[in-house]
Amino acid sequence: MRALEVEGLDVDLGGRPVLRDVRLHLDRGELVGLLGPNGAGKTTLLRAILALTRTRAGTVTVEGNPSRPGRSGIGYVPQRHEFTWDFPISVEQAVLTGRTGRLGLLRRPGVSDWRAVGDALDRVQLTGLRRRPVGELSGGQRQRVLVARALALAPRILLLDEPFTGLDMPTQEMLGDLFVSLAREDRAVLMTTHDLVAAVDSCTRLVLLNGRIVADGRPADLQDAELWTTTFGVSATSPLLKLVRAT
Repeated sequence: MRALEVEGLDVDLGGRPVLRDVRLHLDRGELVGLLGPNGAGKTTLLRAILALTRTRAGTVTVEGNPSRPGRSGIGYVPQRHEFTWDFPISVEQAVLTGRTGRLGLLRRPGVSDWRAVGDALDRVQLTGLRRRPVGELSGGQRQRVLVARALALAPRILLLDEPFTGLDMPTQEMLGDLFVSLAREDRAVLMTTHDLVAAVDSCTRLVLLNGRIVADGRPADLQDAELWTTTFGVSATSPLLKLVRAT
């Protein structure tokens, strides 16, 4: 059974078509890079998978069941600007919010919940900052909080929306190694990113998206320049193609 399957997905936003006939699958043990230009529909696709965006047509199934908001066992790491960082909570309290869907609004967290928070903080190397207010964190530390928040759910599937944006090289490397490790632990990981070098180097598959799926395959199989020019709307002399060939 596929961890995730998207079939014939159409999404309109504001009366404008954003995604058309998107077909995508994700298996456990895979780290898949979702690549495309700004406005290609990458974040919209992640939100449709989470059932947070209304779809015009198509289906999304998670381990054989229809995706439902907050109840599909999917960990989600949004872009940093989507989180309210001036809210007066600590790092560990922010990570605990990742378990809200499992806890509900009224039940107090128990030993297992705090253990999950501690394990998630360990994975992103933030245990020493667990009681620091989130408003005092650097950009890289904030990104690690969002990853830990998703991991606190112990998800079988992890969706990452531009996890490397604005990070220094050591933090990018640490998180990149973590995502590879999570896939090796039999989880399914889908990541949008503009970092083509990291995607080609670490992902088992790449999916090129621009309103529709242009290509889907192993990095070594996506050497045709036309796939990249079609996806990103660049010329055949673009430095992007030199970068792809070099990696």
